[in-house]
Amino acid sequence: MCLQSLPMEAAATHTIDGKPVDGTQFFDVINPATASPFAQAPDASREQLDQAVEAARKAFESWRAVPHERRREILLGFATAIRSETENLARLLTREQGKPLAAAVREVQATAARIEGLVSFELTPETLRSDASGRVVLDYQPLGVVGAIAPWNSPLVLATQIAAQALVAGNSVIVKPSPFTPLATLRLGQIAARTLPPGLFNTVSGGNELGRWMTEHPGIEKIGFVGSVATGKRVLASAAASNLKRVSLELGGNDAAIVLADADIEAIAPQLFWGAFVNSGQRCMAVKRVLVHESVIDRLGAALVRLANQAKVGDGFEPGVELGPVQNRPQFERVLGLIKDALARGGYALAGGEALDRPGYFIAPTVISGVAEGVRLVDEEQFGPVLPLLTFTEVEEAVTRANATRFGLGASVWGGDPERAAEIARRLEAGTVWVNSHGGSAPQIPFGGFKESGVGRGLGLIGLKSYAEPRVLHLPPR
Repeated sequence: MCLQSLPMEAAATHTIDGKPVDGTQFFDVINPATASPFAQAPDASREQLDQAVEAARKAFESWRAVPHERRREILLGFATAIRSETENLARLLTREQGKPLAAAVREVQATAARIEGLVSFELTPETLRSDASGRVVLDYQPLGVVGAIAPWNSPLVLATQIAAQALVAGNSVIVKPSPFTPLATLRLGQIAARTLPPGLFNTVSGGNELGRWMTEHPGIEKIGFVGSVATGKRVLASAAASNLKRVSLELGGNDAAIVLADADIEAIAPQLFWGAFVNSGQRCMAVKRVLVHESVIDRLGAALVRLANQAKVGDGFEPGVELGPVQNRPQFERVLGLIKDALARGGYALAGGEALDRPGYFIAPTVISGVAEGVRLVDEEQFGPVLPLLTFTEVEEAVTRANATRFGLGASVWGGDPERAAEIARRLEAGTVWVNSHGGSAPQIPFGGFKESGVGRGLGLIGLKSYAEPRVLHLPPR
């Protein structure tokens, strides 16, 4: 079905205390494949946020007392309900985010899998000392109400991984989706209303003002945020100034991939290409710059160009589409600006280099060579379908340049000798480093960044613990 033939969506609602709540004001939701509005979302008032906090507080007092096995059973029911709504959620996600329908289906499935993976963890007390003088036990207490502020690139899975960690640890949640992609997450709130206790999972949509109200609200004990470094800094400052609420930040990256002289170029080129261009480059852990040994730059460039020219770009509902549009106009214009700046400063486009001549926010998959540090495309996070190739002569130089950034989310090393590549990988300053692969996450594996790429870690047991307060108990001997 052609996307343009789909009808306008009915106005969505917030979910507060397990009930649909109409908006008093609304904002347009734009389909990035057409650059036209196709729905409206409710813009929450301060009073509605207060209602959500009150409902979440009430739900928390009951939920914290629910045994882990019962929590697990309830949350697995939520995951099952999400899976049953895969088609509806995926189609809505493609309309508002732009990603191909097959990728949207995978995101919905990953959303359910986040819950299913995280409920396998339990925060059990740890005995630190036990002797004749007594016992010292460390346990973990839930925080209370957690605010989840999600981005627009993978809105369902990233909102849910915050919420799932909070819920497994015994907290209640208020989820705020990005105003660019609110609809699938608001639909998720409706699913939660059918499967979770009232008030445990609330969804409210709105713009930056709503986000500020959440970070300032004294009734919210923690903010989980995924997004840009600039916004993350504002979240941290606001949270500290209010009630010193706890904060977990997963922020941007400028992931470097180091390609060594002995790398099998034909074998790794597809992995590198999709490591950079999946979701049209709109992924925090995507490859953002490639440092290539000078002896293989021409071969790698040619292989990436072939892949860029073969990739089908278009409306996410068109058969066979692999790359959709940039999600919103500000980001579309920013990415085009980075390309223009790179080309004006000595770079040249091996592939792409411009917007497609069609409605929507489409940019041809772009590979740029002839650039180095000091060019914005290299120094900043582009978050779009453009990849700069840089050359190096010595490995020491490549490591130094890969680390010379304020970011530190991910990195990778590619080479024919895995052990040598692993030794180089250990020298890279990033929260996750891959050898001969790049990207991917799982509920059981912690993820987060060095430097300005974040505060704390999400996922895994360490992530779950960040949604609880550790408490030390000094007890008499048994």
